[in-house]
This record gives sequence, C-alpha cells and structure tokens, in this order.
Amino acid sequence: MEVFVSRRVPRSRAPLALVLGATLTAPLALTAPAAALGSYTVTALKFTVQAGGRTCTVDADLYRPAGVDRAHRAPAVLATNGFGGSKSDGSTDAIGKAFAQRGYVSLVYSGLGFGRSGCLISLDDPTIDGVAASRLVDFLGGGRAADDGTKADFVTLDDPGDPRVGMAGGSYGGAVQLATAAVDQRVDALVPMITWNDLAYSLDPNNAVGSAGVPGAFKWQWANGFYLIGEGQPLLAPNLDPSRINSLACLHFVTKACDTIRTLNSGRYPAKQTAELLAYARSVSPVSYLNRVKAPTLLVQGQADSLFNLNEATATYRTLKAQGTPTKMIWQSWGHSGGLTDPATGELNLGQGNLETSYVGRRILAWFDRYLRKQNVDTGPAFAYYRDWITDPGGTYATADRVPEPSRTLYLSGDGKLVDNRRKVARGSRTYTNWLVPTSHSESSLAGAIGIPDPAPYDTKGTYLGWTSEPLARTTEVVGAPRATLRVVSPKAERTQHSGDAADKLVLFAKLYDVAPDGGQTLVRRLVAPVRVPDVTRSFTVTLPGIVHRYEKGHRLRFVIAASDDAYFGNRGIKPVTVVSAPEDTGVLRLPVID
Repeated sequence: MEVFVSRRVPRSRAPLALVLGATLTAPLALTAPAAALGSYTVTALKFTVQAGGRTCTVDADLYRPAGVDRAHRAPAVLATNGFGGSKSDGSTDAIGKAFAQRGYVSLVYSGLGFGRSGCLISLDDPTIDGVAASRLVDFLGGGRAADDGTKADFVTLDDPGDPRVGMAGGSYGGAVQLATAAVDQRVDALVPMITWNDLAYSLDPNNAVGSAGVPGAFKWQWANGFYLIGEGQPLLAPNLDPSRINSLACLHFVTKACDTIRTLNSGRYPAKQTAELLAYARSVSPVSYLNRVKAPTLLVQGQADSLFNLNEATATYRTLKAQGTPTKMIWQSWGHSGGLTDPATGELNLGQGNLETSYVGRRILAWFDRYLRKQNVDTGPAFAYYRDWITDPGGTYATADRVPEPSRTLYLSGDGKLVDNRRKVARGSRTYTNWLVPTSHSESSLAGAIGIPDPAPYDTKGTYLGWTSEPLARTTEVVGAPRATLRVVSPKAERTQHSGDAADKLVLFAKLYDVAPDGGQTLVRRLVAPVRVPDVTRSFTVTLPGIVHRYEKGHRLRFVIAASDDAYFGNRGIKPVTVVSAPEDTGVLRLPVID
C-alpha cells in the first residue's frame, strides 16, 4: 500500500521504552538552514527473514521522497523502535518522516518480536537482530525484493548491492545499529542514542574498577519492567504469529534472556550460573563486538539516565576511537529517567521536526551529510555536553576535544569532612549497618516513564556514611565520571565473601549530593554507583556514573556510601561496615572539574 504524505507532521507521544522525541539545543553553524521540507510517499512492506533459526516476517514502512527514482537516487536511513515500541510509535515513525522530508529514503521497521514483526526478542543479538537488519540492507541495495515484489532501485549505491545507508534511533533501536554494523560492513554511518555498551553492567552494575567476573547489584525495577513489557507483547500489541512464541516458561524472549532474568531475580550468584549470565549478557552487547564496527558513529547519550548512564557511551566511544573508527559523542540532557515526553526547550524533538533548530539535530544532519551525502561539512567537536544552568539557547552546549578525567582530589576525613589536603584529615572511624530491608532511596526507576510521583532521595540514619566539604569558594563545574578509592572494614563480609556464592560479598552504594546553603540536598540526576566489593580486605576504586553538574558558590559537596538502595538488590544478611581515616591512609574522591 502506498500513501502520499505532505510535509506536515503532527506531534506524537513516545512509548515507554524509547523516546526519541526529546531534548536538544540551540543553533551551531554546522549546516545551513534547510530549504522547505519535501513531501514523500509511504509504502507498507513485509520481509521474510531467517533469524535465530526461525523464519519470520519483518513489518516495515518505506518512506520515499518525491522526485527520487532510478535516475535520481538518494541515500537511505534505516531505523527501528525502542524496546516495547514498533514502526508506528511516535518516536520511530518520526525518524522515517523527518529524514524523508529532507530527501533521504527511509526504511523504518518493527524490531523482532515487536509490533507485527515475528521472531523472538533477542536483546539486539548481532547474530539475530543484526542479521535481520542486514537483510533489509540487501533490499535497500536492490539485492532482494519485499515479499510483495517491491524493489528499491532508487537508493544511492557505492557498489552493486551496496547501498549508501545510515542508521538512527535510540535505546533498543540504538544498540541494533552497532549489532548491524558488526555483521554488515555496508552500513555507512550510525547515530545510536541513549543505548548500552554492556548489558551486564546495565542490568547488574558493579562500579568497582577491575571487578570483571564479580556481579554487581541487580537493577530490579528497570530489568523487570522491561521483562514484563516483553512477555506481555501479545496483550500490548496483539499478534499470534507462532514465530514469536518460545515456550510456556519463556513466552517471547530467547531462552537465555529468560534464564538471565531468573538468575538475577533469585538473589543468588553461584559460580557457574553467574559466569553464564555475564557471558550471555556481554555476547549480545556492543562491548563484545565493537572491534568489528567500522562505520562512522555519532554517539548521543542522556545525562538523565539511570538505565544506560553516560559511562556506557563513554566506554563505546573510547573503544571506537582507539581502533580508528570515526567517532564523536554528545551528552544531551534527556535519557530514560525522569520522563521523556516533555523535552527541555531547544532540545531535539523529532515529533516536532526540529532537526535544524536543535543542537543535536544539526549534528545528526551534519553527520549524515558528511557520510551519506559525501559533503565536505563540519561534523562538530569530538565531545559536547549539555549544561542545564545555561539559559541562553545559543550556549546550552559546551565542547571539548576529549572527555574530562578526574583532576581534583578531596580526602575523606575521620570526622565526616571532605577536605582538600591530606594534612587536614582527622583520625577517626565511623560505622554503619544495613537492615534487612532497603533504607536508602535514589529513584523509582519507572516513575517518570509512567507518570507517577517519585519521592525525593533519602538515606536512613545509621545506614550510611557521608563526608561533606566546606562551602565552595567558587562555582565548580563537574563534567565526567568521579572516582573514589575506599578501604572498608567488615569482618562479617570478610568471613562470607569466599562462600562460593558472590551474593555473600559486601554491597554498597556510592553517590554525590549537592548541599545548598539552607541544608537542602540534591542527589545529582538521582544517580548511584552500586558496588559489590571484590575483596573486602583490600582497597578498591569506584567509578561513579558520569555527570554534568554545576556546584554553585557557597554550596557543599557531599560524598555518601550507603548500605542499600531500593532500586537494587543489596546485601544478603547484616554486614556492619567501618571506615577508618588517618592522614597517611584514607579514602579519596577525585572529581573531573572544568576550570
């Protein structure tokens, strides 16, 4: 079915899991203002593909700009939905419309297991989701037809069967880009937004440096929310396609995905199952296949995101840069947390079609102009980040040639102070004890997505330790991932940490507050760093989630380690923790401060 569409696009609301209609900011002369947006036709297509040992149908829409034909070819953009969405949701079809209006052939499809596409949900496995997307690249290259015989003989070709094609999208629709580029070198440009680097870290994070093989603290709210969305697909998007059914024990996911969620929910980490869990989660994550990604990649990650935090994009960015893949990164304001359907003023909102008038939108257009249209345009700086304390839309984003590293050191004093000189450290020790129920709150992970109030963060007295600086003599901007090196004493954890079940190791949560002169405190972006301490008899270093935050003059920094957090699984059993400080041996906090 082919439908003619004019250039006007109504605003639409995004589904829970991704939300590619959100924030970006103000003008930067990366591209000239676009001419009037063009019209296009939309054709609904089906493709039968082999994926994961199953034969299934992929449901897609082809957006063809007016005037594009065999004699007047155009490059293509391929996109799919976030988790729980489809080709028709407000964020996904907005991509098709936005790029078709700007002269690109757009092919937008429902990901495997979603909407009216068949097959099981396989968490963007490159051998399944990546291969299925590659079959759509075949179509764009003229090498195969849709099931109804439709051929795309109007896409720019680099070689026979090799279309000039980029990919765009976010969250689940971001990771599939990297998976596709890993199995198909014909992909020419990627724009993955708010997506993951390592699902083992995303769902079960351990922020202790060098903790490979040691599981973290299960992010139960986020993980189970998405699991229920996946298993509930026949109710959310009625579809009885038998290729979407696995078994009664695991309805719509591949079996290993269900096994992973069950192991995490058990609260136990026996060695064999844990090794399998971590191996599987990483096998379907970019961390395991980035070495095969050669397509130029513009990474866009959200500062308000406790699901896939800034550290995930930074890890992907550094890997791609190190291997020579053309890569740049933007830290925008919005992510999965705190609600996604009301972007800040000036931020990217594809539903509003504001690519040319938002900073990230212009960066995306420049990226595709450079790598798909082969124009000699400036694609912007290596790194850019959104500053929520700037009110002028023209200066909301700052830029740098690299991600800042920790540059300022503070010391954890025995009297609860955070001091700037080791000589100021007072000798002393302090203790906290966890309860059998969570006593700290950072966020209700799905609150913003489903529109319910979320209580302010809190810690219960006696179940955490905090260190607070003197009022700041000058405004201090922190951009990047802080690091803390700690040494704790916990005889109970020391006795149980070699039990053979990693769940017996000590768990704690590190975080940074901004304390105002009136005593009110803000947990920066509601982010915490869960840690399952590899060896409680040794010091360990914690990498906190990356932030972009301005501490105003007169405010104080507060570093906290807490025994629990109700968005995560915590300690098994009661494990008192003592922190000892002395000038010659104390914990340190290192901050990436922009001078």
